[in-house]
Amino acid sequence: MKKVLAIMGSQRKNKNTDRLLDAVLEGVRTNRVEIKKVYLNDMDMSLCKACAVCEKTGKCFIKDDMTDIYDDFNHSDIIIIASPLYFNTVSSLTKIMIDRCQVYWSSKYVLKNPSIDRNKKRVGMFISVGGAPERKEHFDACIPVMDLFFKAINTEYKYNLFSSNTDEIPVWERQDILEIAFEKGKELVL
Repeated sequence: MKKVLAIMGSQRKNKNTDRLLDAVLEGVRTNRVEIKKVYLNDMDMSLCKACAVCEKTGKCFIKDDMTDIYDDFNHSDIIIIASPLYFNTVSSLTKIMIDRCQVYWSSKYVLKNPSIDRNKKRVGMFISVGGAPERKEHFDACIPVMDLFFKAINTEYKYNLFSSNTDEIPVWERQDILEIAFEKGKELVL
């Protein structure tokens, strides 16, 4: 059975980002999977201290809820990150989580001893929601951030799903985007 890790990087439950993530998860559930959904806002998660301990040990010295997330990354087959768009990039919660993954970069590139299972095939998806009217460049700054993040955790960055203009038309009123989300969820598990 495939394991799916869904990380919600918005402070607002049951709003646009969360609902779009849930639509993707509905599609995922059409297959036999185990889903773990994590709300970053509910976690005790410190900022990266830039202490470079991970460059010497391959481990983060901070003991908080990120310890569980590290374990989840290692055991998941599918990783979905959902974040609202803040100033054309990921939310602060999402960025804190990404920055704490410096441990993976350090173990891979500095120590040359990756701390995540490099033989496991993982697939990644990024979901983002923006309130402003649709403009292609709104989401452009997110893509390189997510690309490097997924590379650090040895995950193939396979899909994006973006929804704009949610200040005017919330996700739950956009049947077109909900259908796309459902189909993307089904594709993720194939």
